Amino acid sequence: MKPVRIIILAVAVVSAGVAGLLALQLARGNKIRVTQTETVVERDPSIKVLTAKESLPIGSRLNDDTLQWSPWPKSAVVEGVITADDRPDAIEKLNGAIVRMPIFNGEPIRQEKIADANSKIMSSLLPSGKRAVATEISVATGAGGFILPNDRVDVIMVRRDTNGTFLTENVLNNVRVLAIDQQIKEAEDGSKTVLGTTATLELTPDQAKVITVAQQVADRLTLALRSVADAQETDTETADYLLSGSSGQPAIQVIKTGAIVNATPAAAEK
Repeated sequence: MKPVRIIILAVAVVSAGVAGLLALQLARGNKIRVTQTETVVERDPSIKVLTAKESLPIGSRLNDDTLQWSPWPKSAVVEGVITADDRPDAIEKLNGAIVRMPIFNGEPIRQEKIADANSKIMSSLLPSGKRAVATEISVATGAGGFILPNDRVDVIMVRRDTNGTFLTENVLNNVRVLAIDQQIKEAEDGSKTVLGTTATLELTPDQAKVITVAQQVADRLTLALRSVADAQETDTETADYLLSGSSGQPAIQVIKTGAIVNATPAAAEK
């Protein structure tokens, strides 16, 4: 081996050794220190809010088993919510109160969603200015039994004219179902099913008159179940001819063999 290569190799070995010694000295003299910092999280003050222990349907009654006090962020409490600071005896006072609108599990109880315990159930469910009117239904005329309280329906009237032709029309549109009267029916194989026989509808005074006339002239009234997406559409459209004559003046409805004849009060007196 040439002397030059030997010298270069020796220098490289010495340099590596010196570098290793320096690194070892630095590691011994400089210890790494890790400092942990604690993060302080400030919680929003909470307040006790009256909530439902379970989902409550329309017409159910409140009691100790369905109500509870739940911690709630104070900044998130809105007006109308019942709190322990304002009404510490709320659970006792609301015992037996009637649910007017559906309440979900964990939802805060609001006064506008419940009615006094002394109220009649149906009258407490009715908004101001509305009427409750019942009409008979069956599996065939009640959407196969799938119509439930708080659903929206159209009322379709089927009748015959003087020529014997069947006529159909919507006499009420998008009205709310308040209740379904149910009875248990036992099948031939011994199984039991629940069938609705009467539907109670939420109507305006004019709509109540329309369905009363329709029940007399119709061969059949059918409830057509509507989509929940239609809840915001108008529900005041009616078959106005069942209320008044073509001139728009009040009339007496004369019903003969399924046909409607309008007569003014003056004509009726003659």
